[in-house]
Amino acid sequence: MAKNGTGGMDKSFLGKMLAGGVASVLCLVAGSAMAEVQTVRFARQLGLGYLQLYVAQDLKLVEKHAKEAGLGDVTAAYTPLGSPSAVNDALLSGSAEFAAAGIPPFLILWDKTRKSADVRALATLNSQPAYLNTNKPDVKSLADFTEKDRIAVPTVKLSYQAIILQMAAEKQFGDGNYAKLDNLTVSLSHPEATISLLSGKTEVSASFTSPPFQYQQLESDKIHRVISSYDVLGGPGSFSALWTTAKFRENNPKTAKAVLAAMDEASAFIKENPKQAAEIYIRLDNSKLAPDFIEKIITDPEIQYSTTPQNILKYTDFMARVGTLKNKPATWQELFFPELHDRAGS
Repeated sequence: MAKNGTGGMDKSFLGKMLAGGVASVLCLVAGSAMAEVQTVRFARQLGLGYLQLYVAQDLKLVEKHAKEAGLGDVTAAYTPLGSPSAVNDALLSGSAEFAAAGIPPFLILWDKTRKSADVRALATLNSQPAYLNTNKPDVKSLADFTEKDRIAVPTVKLSYQAIILQMAAEKQFGDGNYAKLDNLTVSLSHPEATISLLSGKTEVSASFTSPPFQYQQLESDKIHRVISSYDVLGGPGSFSALWTTAKFRENNPKTAKAVLAAMDEASAFIKENPKQAAEIYIRLDNSKLAPDFIEKIITDPEIQYSTTPQNILKYTDFMARVGTLKNKPATWQELFFPELHDRAGS
């Protein structure tokens, strides 16, 4: 140890030690800010239920809010997938940090991972009706389907449409008969189901889908609607959500907040700029649909883009009662991370 002539510590040496300590602390602080992920990967389903993600991708909103949070140059990557099971698999396998699909597949994953990955939602994305359409003129209600019919849903027994169909079946056929039509369902992505239904040349005679596909189907005079999810729920309810694991949020708190801020900004952008939002969707989805057609759907009063949950417990009450969920949340907040708890959700 350096000492001066009187046996005391050399002041210059002490100064260097203090300076080095301060520098080390500053490095640790800077390091902690940069320790969060530099790439955020999103796995999402297809359609207008995930429009905020299309907008965020095009306008680089996650990158914007990450930089504002002091995270530097963060890259966001988006992967479209045809089914909710594929979306959940991407999250659990580590291929994505965030998953976006319908509410029921999120609830099932929340239920299964409570003591492991602890999956919870960061936000909802929108409330929109899902239509069950058919190409059979004689089918006016669920009671008119026969063993010869096949009803396309994104994933049997798991997807938003599959669960809504069970809820509708119980209303139609009585308590306990929620699975009466399950044997008629087949798994098809929305684009595949639309092609099959419009062709009239496959076993698929009905498609339980979502915007814009349901409206595209109804453009044909050979297709008509049987039910809407709003008929089953008794009004609007959140259709889609964005979720991740507790570990990711804990290790990347600023990133999680940046993603939520990006979804909030995207929601506001859609409301204020529906024409531009429609153009973004068509371009990123490589859609051949007309921009005016998509804009009309986006501005439909039945469709709302919001990160605040709406009527979530209507799903959980049914799914817990029939055994799809082993755990029933007492409040919607149990399903979401704290960033959303102070909002006027339901």
